[in-house]
Amino acid sequence: MILWLWLCWGFSTSAGQPDSELMARYLEEELMADYSIMEQVARRVPRQAKFLQRLETRPRMSEFSVKSTIISRYAFTTVSCTMVNSGSEAREAVFEMQIPAAAFISNFTMSIGNKTYYGEVTGKEKKHSSDDKAKHKKPPSPTDGRENGYETFKASVFIPRKMQARFLLHYEELLQRRLGKYEYTVSVRPQQLVGRLRVEVNILENSGIVSLEVPPLRNSKHKGNGKVEAGDVSPPPSTVVGHTKTLAKVTFNPSVVEQTRIARNGILGDFIIRYDVNRELSVGDVQILNGYFVHYFAPTDLPPLPKNVVFVLDSSASMVGTKLKQTKEALFTILQDLRPEDHFNIIGFSNRIKVWQQDRLVAVTPNNIRDAKKYIHNMSPTGGTNINGALQTGAKLLNDYIAQNDIDARSVSLIIFLTDGRPTVGETQSSKILSNTKDAIRDKFCLFTIGIGNDVDHKLLERMALENCGMTRHFQEDEDAASHLKGFYDEIGTPLLSDIRVDYPEDNVEQVTQNFFPNYFNGSEIIIAGKLINHTSDSLHVEVTASNSKKYILRLEDGKGDTNYIERAWSYLTIKELLNSRLKSDDDQEKDYLMQKAKSMALNYNFVTPFTVLKMREAGLHSEPPQEEFISPSTDGIGEKLQSLQGHKAPPGIRRQEDKHRIKISRTSADGDPHFVIDFPSSKFSVCFNIDGEPGDILRLVSDHKESGVTVNGQLIGAPAPPNGHKKHRTYFSTITILSNKPERSYLEITPKRIILDDGERLLLSCDRSAVVRSSSLEVSISANSNVTVTIQDTISFVILIHHYKKPAPYQRDHLGFYISNSKGLSSDSHGLLGQFLNHEVKLLQESLNTSHQQVGQNQTEALKPNSTNTLKVKGRLVPVVWKQRRIYNGQQEVDCWFAKNNADKLIDGSYKDYLASHPFDTGTSFGTINSL
Repeated sequence: MILWLWLCWGFSTSAGQPDSELMARYLEEELMADYSIMEQVARRVPRQAKFLQRLETRPRMSEFSVKSTIISRYAFTTVSCTMVNSGSEAREAVFEMQIPAAAFISNFTMSIGNKTYYGEVTGKEKKHSSDDKAKHKKPPSPTDGRENGYETFKASVFIPRKMQARFLLHYEELLQRRLGKYEYTVSVRPQQLVGRLRVEVNILENSGIVSLEVPPLRNSKHKGNGKVEAGDVSPPPSTVVGHTKTLAKVTFNPSVVEQTRIARNGILGDFIIRYDVNRELSVGDVQILNGYFVHYFAPTDLPPLPKNVVFVLDSSASMVGTKLKQTKEALFTILQDLRPEDHFNIIGFSNRIKVWQQDRLVAVTPNNIRDAKKYIHNMSPTGGTNINGALQTGAKLLNDYIAQNDIDARSVSLIIFLTDGRPTVGETQSSKILSNTKDAIRDKFCLFTIGIGNDVDHKLLERMALENCGMTRHFQEDEDAASHLKGFYDEIGTPLLSDIRVDYPEDNVEQVTQNFFPNYFNGSEIIIAGKLINHTSDSLHVEVTASNSKKYILRLEDGKGDTNYIERAWSYLTIKELLNSRLKSDDDQEKDYLMQKAKSMALNYNFVTPFTVLKMREAGLHSEPPQEEFISPSTDGIGEKLQSLQGHKAPPGIRRQEDKHRIKISRTSADGDPHFVIDFPSSKFSVCFNIDGEPGDILRLVSDHKESGVTVNGQLIGAPAPPNGHKKHRTYFSTITILSNKPERSYLEITPKRIILDDGERLLLSCDRSAVVRSSSLEVSISANSNVTVTIQDTISFVILIHHYKKPAPYQRDHLGFYISNSKGLSSDSHGLLGQFLNHEVKLLQESLNTSHQQVGQNQTEALKPNSTNTLKVKGRLVPVVWKQRRIYNGQQEVDCWFAKNNADKLIDGSYKDYLASHPFDTGTSFGTINSL
């Protein structure tokens, strides 16, 4: 029956071109199941011989799969490809894969028939003579040509008749954050329709995954002929996306029919995943694993810094047509995006150099923007390319402006340089242009370079940017250069910090990657990695300083695993920096040292770099062929397991280290429902009371605003009372607000989930991440999901316990407990429900209120009968109390105390309602008064 279907289809298409979708459906449903059919048909249907011979000219790809695991931005990718030679003689098979230029190949294996070959990374040897080159076959490796940030890995082999070859390629990369997103890209270009095609990407981010998106396949004339309908933002067909808070799984599994609808030549395009991590409650993320650390720093909610920018634009004759037109379109949009506090100027250059506004930068005003657009519109292509002269003019213009004007100290200065060619006028020697540019800029600002088309000197532009703290981009002439140019400007158009320095204790770390950064732009990320001297340490102190930041952070993380992704991220960054340093160096001895160091590390971590090469070795007689299974890096101890999301319960959350060190604090506290405890150490007893407030009430716990400048308020949240209880409802502290106005005004707002610190700069921190943040007068130390310690001027300390319920009963709520650890800095006039007792002693009298009173000595307190009614003397007031026991510190300690009933009537000054604040920032210090910080 199968044979008959083939015959009918074969005859029906003899008069014209076969329908490609019909052919694809047939191949998918019938032909793929039995390779021998093709031979039978070839013998019985001579009219199809030519078509079948064309099918036989190259081996058929039966399987193409990509599987990737991304752990904390570090991506491990495995590409598996199987090719079948169904012909009657050996055929050449070419395995070709585009990989990101920033990626390092870490392994390659291939199996041909019954032989297996594995790749071995070795150091590059000195160049052989031409005779030697003829004797050696070039090993598979990335080609030298780079296209839009990609390299092409190519391996060709001859497959014997009726046999198959299998290829396995492994590569690794650290994803970079641009425009607020990480982008992971897989090139799906098998060059033919494939029976089994699958892409699977697993993402694990312990910070939490946000804004996950899978756009349509990306393509261009250089990368196939697939097309995307205008306005189409839906994922490619057959894409399935599933994710939890910290884990995502994305699969792309198109059938042959679906492949045909995308591109009939098997060049589908780039499969892209974009996402970001949750950093709303964090100013940085330090992860530690097996003696290595990586620090991700991407602060948010910072105001943009003013910028002084000079646009240097190529207007030589080679820019004629599309290139200049698209450059103008992009500049029109960019000018519109400049902010009122920015200053700018424009330089056009060919063999002549034309400055729009002589000897100055102008403010961003509607009139200046209008005039700048006119100037750009009137630019016409003519003459040669004087790159050196244009850069010298731009650098002098910016240097003079900085020196001669009272510019904002926070402002960021930069040059954006665009060209499509090589230097042809003036200084044309690259080394001289580089040294002249560096001398002119003098580390005062950064240079960003853009190249358009195939005639541009990529190495010159790349090195100019590297030597002057900038970045470079290259775009093809026939691409949408206008949108690319605008996208690149968007990356650097919003500086948030400048002169960022990240320091770690010298006796704790070694071999740290770059830790000084001239600028931090909105939507980007700073990444630093290093080794811990004490490999068993699970903590790290981090100090971050910048142009508008005074804080430094401490993160506590640990993990265990067989594959140390953090170590590989460190090695990746270190090798990249060594390569860049060598590119910038002019000293031959230094270049050789950097090359040897990069080569040694690349060999140690099995990375293919410019100084290492992949050589194929034949495996032993008993070797196993490469397996299709992808073995992902171990994720034990660092988060959720990578597993299928469909039909399964979400995996458990991140495991965190238990708080091993109990915090030493006094018993003076307000915790639970809330229960208050005041400890009197000199009297060797404690007093306790309850406050039966209403949900929404804000209780003033400590009030010393006039003297030490400190106020603590606690807001109540309500919950139903337990069954058969005597209360109508329960109340707990949902928010603790700590205010201080000495020496600087600041406040802390603490909830069970997050902390807001505002000392002139607003900072958000998560309670599920250990951290320490310090400012000039305040220190906040977070022990993840356990407690928060607040220290003010080193003389006042409060500890806030965090109470979380995994499965809360109806009468339970996540809440806080407030404990006073050190009250030395609070004045004798401090007040509040707790503060009024910190500098006053309370006397305990033995008899009841109706008899004569006898003061109880310290050694007599414990001898009192637990059930007896006794009396406290407080500021001349007599307060009846009974003996009770209270649990504090999360129920870990039991306290014996004298309990005052009726909302602490007569124990506290005034009544309970006198301690209600009007709002969380109320600093009123006496009853009936309201002040605000």
